Amino acid sequence: MYLTLEETADYLGTEISEIYRLVRETQIRTVSDGEKLLVNKQQFNLYLKSLEAYKIEIQNYLNESLPEDSNIKDED
Repeated sequence: MYLTLEETADYLGTEISEIYRLVRETQIRTVSDGEKLLVNKQQFNLYLKSLEAYKIEIQNYLNESLPEDSNIKDED
């Protein structure tokens, strides 16, 4: 199933300009039917899942505590 860019914006609950930006930056791949740009919904859902997994990975990395360094001296 294919979505138009407008339907994709509605699907995400975002502005159409944001969808155009993602297309320009090749974050979202499109095909043309001769008149409109279309987004494959299944591929788009895979993109969203990978984006969510990446966000979780980054958040886990940021939440890791720093290891103690025995070479640091307290100079207070």
